[in-house]
Amino acid sequence: MSNTNSQHARPKSRLLITRRVFPAVIEALADHFEIEHNEADEPWGPEAMRQRVASIDALYTVATDRIDASVIQAAPHLKMIATGSVGYNHIDLAACRQRGIPVSHTPDVLTEATADMAWALLMATARRVTESERWLRDGSWQGWAWDQFLGADLHGANLGIVGMGRIGAAIARRAQGFSMRVFYHNRSESPQAKGLGASLMSLNDLLAASDHVVLVLPYSQATHHVIGAEQIRQMKPTATLINIARGGIVDDQALAAALQERRIAAAGLDVFEGEPQVHPDLLACNNIVLTPHIGSATLSSRLGMAMLAARNLLAWRSGSPLLTPVPGL
Repeated sequence: MSNTNSQHARPKSRLLITRRVFPAVIEALADHFEIEHNEADEPWGPEAMRQRVASIDALYTVATDRIDASVIQAAPHLKMIATGSVGYNHIDLAACRQRGIPVSHTPDVLTEATADMAWALLMATARRVTESERWLRDGSWQGWAWDQFLGADLHGANLGIVGMGRIGAAIARRAQGFSMRVFYHNRSESPQAKGLGASLMSLNDLLAASDHVVLVLPYSQATHHVIGAEQIRQMKPTATLINIARGGIVDDQALAAALQERRIAAAGLDVFEGEPQVHPDLLACNNIVLTPHIGSATLSSRLGMAMLAARNLLAWRSGSPLLTPVPGL
């Protein structure tokens, strides 16, 4: 019997896909997996997740799922986790390591789309786009005035990037077209920074020097509330703060207080603590742009992420190395 026929003769692995996904993904996986697919696309709570994983061999998850030790313990047959996200802080890696469960993620695919989104938020925030649109829609515009919705300059301004990885570097490349001075804060010097004209700074120095600050660092316990009340106090009162990284990096309550008291000029957030809930004090601020975690939301990026997760599952199924494994697993 040929290798191909032998492979098709193997029993299919049982795969749980936790959210509705593109039909092309299901088609790519269907020959090799017995699939349970959350077509209703309603997130499962912890108990429902534990019940669903009881008999599966592989799990296709997303960043909004919480795959903690209790979920992994409830899945005695689980041998592979693929997440359709770059970040993997929603997965208990220590529990996976203890069980020898490999985990894959989806780096690179969304870099340019997310960098574009950072600039969309930055420009909308600095130039008060959504604030002025609401004012116009409310019927408040009665005519032009010299001091109407004065915003902040981007061209020639100081841009601070906290987290100079792939996305941070892509943001810095775009800043060259605006003749901006770029500062960055990282755990170590970025090999890309010199070619981008970016200068390494301590976090406090970056916050004090920047007209606009963009957060692009991964979430971990070490980065929880890395931007809190104390850090916001270091910023210029004319500065803007953009978070396209993860909720929890910013203390949302402290940010809301600073915005309401005009201790910084404005903020743009694509991610939130406890999302999809948004802190009510943020919702009460006029000087903020809010988007529902759409940083990677272009068709090519989201489909690319979803298919990369599927290709990692197929690699695992065939006994090949994962294409994009989470480091250390």
